[in-house]
Amino acid sequence: MPSRFLPLADVADELNVTESQVYHLVRSGDLPAIKIGGRGQWRVERAKLEEYIERKYAETAAWVAENPLLRDTTD
Repeated sequence: MPSRFLPLADVADELNVTESQVYHLVRSGDLPAIKIGGRGQWRVERAKLEEYIERKYAETAAWVAENPLLRDTTD
């Protein structure tokens, strides 16, 4: 059974980005996370990560719809 909470390093692996980029997503509030333990280590709930990914798919689809590829009509 996969862990409910992921450290930022695992989130970075899932998204194929750097830990620094994930930290920025968390600190900006774009990716919900919690701080736990005496050292205040960040953890991202797997369900929140999946919601973030789905949100990004929707945002990308909207952007693509608003910015279609230009077609050459000189044929």
